Amino acid sequence: MSLIKSISGIRGTIGGKVNDNLTPLDVVKFASAFGTWLQNTQNKKNLTLVIGRDARISGEMVSSLVTATLQGLGINVVDLGLSTTPTVEVMVPELNADGGIILTASHNPKQWNALKLLNGKGEFISGDDGAKVLALAESEDFNYAEVDDLGKYETRNDAFDIHIQQILDLPMVDIEAIKAKKFKIVLDAVNSTGGIAIPMLLDKLGCETIKLYCEPNGQFPHNPEPLKEHLGDICELVKKENADLGIVVDPDVDRLALIDEKGEMFGEEYTLVAVADYLLKHKKGAAISNLSSSRALRDVARSHDSEYFASAVGEVNVVNLMKEKNAVIGGEGNGGIIYPDLHYGRDSLVGAALFLTHLAKENKSVSELRAGYPSYFMGKKKIELTPEINVDDILAKMEKEYQNEEVSTVDGVKIDFENNWVHLRKSNTEPIIRIYTEAYTQEEADKLGDDIIAKIKSLI
Repeated sequence: MSLIKSISGIRGTIGGKVNDNLTPLDVVKFASAFGTWLQNTQNKKNLTLVIGRDARISGEMVSSLVTATLQGLGINVVDLGLSTTPTVEVMVPELNADGGIILTASHNPKQWNALKLLNGKGEFISGDDGAKVLALAESEDFNYAEVDDLGKYETRNDAFDIHIQQILDLPMVDIEAIKAKKFKIVLDAVNSTGGIAIPMLLDKLGCETIKLYCEPNGQFPHNPEPLKEHLGDICELVKKENADLGIVVDPDVDRLALIDEKGEMFGEEYTLVAVADYLLKHKKGAAISNLSSSRALRDVARSHDSEYFASAVGEVNVVNLMKEKNAVIGGEGNGGIIYPDLHYGRDSLVGAALFLTHLAKENKSVSELRAGYPSYFMGKKKIELTPEINVDDILAKMEKEYQNEEVSTVDGVKIDFENNWVHLRKSNTEPIIRIYTEAYTQEEADKLGDDIIAKIKSLI
């Protein structure tokens, strides 16, 4: 059982001991810290926060604790109830709120939950601000409201409608082109809120939806991370139903994975690649992903005479670089699409609408579309070091060892070779270096990882 405190929020397993797990006391303390931080930084009274949750079994309990705590601070709460991460992000500015809290542990198993923190723009708070919230949580320097000043509470049940309408209003979403294709789509929403939101969107786009695990009861029927090894059921059902494609989302609906008409994975990395291909055809500009994402996005951007840039790992870092470069499209290789014309957050709904537009206009099957992109294969390894070894020194030695290659030290050490790359990142909690590789074949990617491990051992 675990409790993980980070600059982006607090995440843990339900039950157990205080400070070791996500207990009711930990939820109250952290909600108090975020509310207090907002009060300290906003020069106004009557703050309002938007909250929403995925369908986890613990969601209603955690939501009740967060709501009561915020009201106890004198903060008004607008509760969206069952929602998605991108929907909460959209609704914060829509309602002119001062921030938001999303109650979800994303792709973690059902015993986990988390509080993810949003600023008044509906974007994740910065690292510096997150550190201040953590410090407040440690100090417990809270001042709760007196009885006449308690926060007000209201619910909204129109958030999905508002979010979806904003997507349909985007010029780059061609509703008629999608409707003309009458796509038949299988959806695996891992029994969370994607089972509500995605069918609403697909219905508006004239698609037939075959639902698999779409009951929002929090009983995840398989590991909720949308990886190939967890998605055998939908791959089979796509073939059985003779569907055009399958759509898979994680519990909070910010990651989008696709299945082709043959029941094969499109590849999580290629969700962003395909959407970028469509958008950059119509508007030249920068495409952004993180240093551990596929080189295929760079290749597609260059094919459209557009630029590609890589940020440090983490959604906040991707968003910051997108803003700096005024990017057309960005995201992460885990199926996270960030389309700034809507909002700066990973969003499976806008990702699906843009992908379906692209698919309709190309007049190809999903497998034919995928075949048109450069193929890369990724490897993930790690090397465990003894505690007395200075990991930073090892990374500095690796940087020097490969100084004649293209090297980035924005986040660990990434070495770009002509035909492949390796990214070395140290763990923040243990003496481990994680090693990510990409190459033209799986064998080459794995061999590169082994070669780098051997090199690191030679430098110790």
